[in-house]
Amino acid sequence: MSQAQDTETVQEDGIINSVSGPVVTAADLDARMNDVVYVGDEGLMGEVIEIEGNLTTIQVYEETSGVGPGEPVENTGEPLSVDLGPGMLDSIYDGVQRPLDVLEQKMGSAFLDRGVDAPGIDLEKTWEFTPEVSEGETVEPGDVVGTVPETVTIEHKVMVPPDYEGGEVVSVEEGSFSVEETVVELSTGEEISMHQEWPVREARPAGEKMTPTDPLVTGQRIQDGLFPLAKGGTAAIPGPFGSGKTVTQQQLAKWSDADIVVYIGCGERGNEMTEVIEDFPELPDPQTGNPLMARTCLIANTSNMPVAARESCIYTGITIAEYYRDMGYDVALMADSTSRWAEAMREISSRLEEMPGEEGYPAYLAASLSEFYERAGLFQLFNGGVGSISVVGAVSPPGGDFSEPVTQNTLRIVKTFWALDSDLAEKRHFPSINWNESYSLYSQQLDPWYRENVAQDYPEVRQWAVDVLDEEAELQEIVQLVGKDALPEDQQLTLEVSRYIREAWLQQDAFNDTDTYCEPEKTYRMLQAIKTFNDEAFNALEAGVPVEEISNIDAAPQLNRMGVAEEWNEFIDDLENSIEEQIRELY
Repeated sequence: MSQAQDTETVQEDGIINSVSGPVVTAADLDARMNDVVYVGDEGLMGEVIEIEGNLTTIQVYEETSGVGPGEPVENTGEPLSVDLGPGMLDSIYDGVQRPLDVLEQKMGSAFLDRGVDAPGIDLEKTWEFTPEVSEGETVEPGDVVGTVPETVTIEHKVMVPPDYEGGEVVSVEEGSFSVEETVVELSTGEEISMHQEWPVREARPAGEKMTPTDPLVTGQRIQDGLFPLAKGGTAAIPGPFGSGKTVTQQQLAKWSDADIVVYIGCGERGNEMTEVIEDFPELPDPQTGNPLMARTCLIANTSNMPVAARESCIYTGITIAEYYRDMGYDVALMADSTSRWAEAMREISSRLEEMPGEEGYPAYLAASLSEFYERAGLFQLFNGGVGSISVVGAVSPPGGDFSEPVTQNTLRIVKTFWALDSDLAEKRHFPSINWNESYSLYSQQLDPWYRENVAQDYPEVRQWAVDVLDEEAELQEIVQLVGKDALPEDQQLTLEVSRYIREAWLQQDAFNDTDTYCEPEKTYRMLQAIKTFNDEAFNALEAGVPVEEISNIDAAPQLNRMGVAEEWNEFIDDLENSIEEQIRELY
């Protein structure tokens, strides 16, 4: 090494000045904001978060015990980035995109030593590249130049990186290549490989953001039926401990009709993440029959992992989602949970001695949440295609208090709110989504889709169910005071109908092979059957039939079996006919 090079290296590197948990201060470090650095003798990965004079503050993504002043800090000069390319699906990463299975093989143990690292995708594995451009064609950033069969389910599209200039194709290769080998050369001298890098805190550019008009079909009746989420929309699932947030998120990841699922376990209990990691590889994809992991990327940053990596895992996940969106896929991102992410921000902020906001959270909490959710959407892509990211964030308010800052700031941003209720969970009513507190602002813009693809009167039937549930909530207050028998007969009948809506329609068994997924047509037919009972019952009531006789017909309890009926279409047809016959026989 020459003297000049040696001097340059000394200028770039610094030494540790102080250590406070995951926050390390270094002196004499030539760095910029968000640069990735390697801290201490073990080379722990960290990121520059503050620069003041000669002192640089770093958040370290690994445990810092044993690290002390005087140890070196090496700067990479690059921001925290993710490796993008074929091989990300069917992978399990930590918060900074280190592949956990690769590290486990490297270490020979599930417990990782500090300072170990590996690229996010296998740089040596070869992939079969099929060009989609020919020499002489002009390509621009975002254009697809070829395809690779990434999994049995997903075709990976190799694109011109968004930070390239583009130009005329000078040469193009076909065959097996590693991700770093050049497959397309442009007249500008730019070389395109299957591997891209992108800084996680910067949104990947896309074209125009459009208004979503298609629902993300989740297969869960209360969500698809009452509070739908659009493809490209945002949703929050707040709920206290034990109310079913994680199971609800996992159901969405398993059954939603997205092309790609990115599941982020952010600060949740290790046993819950273990369940996901063990279950997903064995689950068949309901859309293709192939393994579900063939279209899934898991990011696991459990509560016992370093807190700083938890702060970055949300950005890692959304950047991977944006990459697949740019290929024209519909991506569903599950963040479980954003409260743990906010707590990580709070811990880092307090160690930086920043001015605290409400409940000790940093003053920029709302801005950070907005920045994250704003990266969702339905986009007109630069290459002429359309891609979407739907973001579902779980929120874990302490004690189930929805007035705390993370829940309130999330509420201001998202358009779908699925409020989980511990009282419903205690009654074994699952999913325990409270229909009186939840809402969706997408309903009206999705109505045309439901009219065209499910039933013309779908929005009206849904509104009828909402009205009945609203009326029941008002009547329950009276029932608490004077009892059900004191109500007029028409109101008693309304309570009976609402009971079937709650028990037969809104309840759904995630562990029953038939009931775990409910297509929109079945969701509609089940509700229509309950409405048939309602209409016939009120006709009978007007004709003078006592409400007890109407409630006691043999067919009524069969409404509770609709969800688990395998031949549901025939079952509901027969049930509706039986209800009509049995009620009409009463008058």
